[in-house]
Amino acid sequence: MELIRGLHNIQPRHRGCVLTIGNFDGVHLGHQAVLARVVAIARQMQLPSCVMLFEPQPLELFAGNSAPARLSRFREKYVALAGLGIDRLLCVHFTPDFAAKAPEQFIQQLLLKQLGVEQLIVGDDFRFGKNRSGSFELLALAAEQHQFGLCSTSSLLLGQQRISSTLIRQALADDNLTLAAEMLGRPFALTGRVRHGRKLGRDLGFPTANVFLYRRKLPVAGVYAITANTVFGSFMGVANIGNRPTVQGQRQQLEAHLFDFKGDLYGSQIEVLLQHKLRSEQRFASLAELQQQIAADVTAAKTFFQQGGSSHPCHY
Repeated sequence: MELIRGLHNIQPRHRGCVLTIGNFDGVHLGHQAVLARVVAIARQMQLPSCVMLFEPQPLELFAGNSAPARLSRFREKYVALAGLGIDRLLCVHFTPDFAAKAPEQFIQQLLLKQLGVEQLIVGDDFRFGKNRSGSFELLALAAEQHQFGLCSTSSLLLGQQRISSTLIRQALADDNLTLAAEMLGRPFALTGRVRHGRKLGRDLGFPTANVFLYRRKLPVAGVYAITANTVFGSFMGVANIGNRPTVQGQRQQLEAHLFDFKGDLYGSQIEVLLQHKLRSEQRFASLAELQQQIAADVTAAKTFFQQGGSSHPCHY
């Protein structure tokens, strides 16, 4: 999949595509249904399939720290979209200047002049341009005038509920990992590069892979039974996600202890899939109490897997 990072990198050869636009946070089953449709139409029309998304996500610009937690970072979206057969990913730097563009300018300059869109697929609630004044109805008028195809996405339902990133975040907040996984089409996962830490887990008898998550906020926190995909294969384990209050941690971090693992993960990517929440993060009065609790967490996680808890890896 070709990555076009920024509007200034759109080249004349990029004209002509089947395009969809959105945040695609989590790349959940609803997104996947839309993307499959984009790929199918693109192949039928013998054109590249293209996804346009924004960094930061619009609410992160407008709401700042009040914006909801992300389900996926840009790198995770990239990997997921590539795996779904998308040909091109256009990442637009979402700035106040870009947000202030008139809807007509968005259509004329970006969709028509730069991208030469021949088919556009967006939700019928899609809003764009200054003060979100652009609408699906405005796009329909432009499509008729400039002779490009336009169709809306139909929402995918789970039971009677529409699948959305908001509902997935709520399921995670409610510790309903099963429901979140049903809407995502896979267990919720966090990925990152393993860094050197304080080696405290090793001193306590439970060596951990330490991953700095580089997120403004997380949709999950606590201690979980996990499966982890590593360069050495897949392993079951237990992970703490949060600020590590017992040792005065200052940043959000993931610490994963992998069962029956021997190797060096430093510098490599790891994907941690949350299978079951064991408890909330808490502060202990001493390292001895922390060590005792970690041992209990390990036992609880192993019991979960022995009793048939999911241990199926899902590569992002």
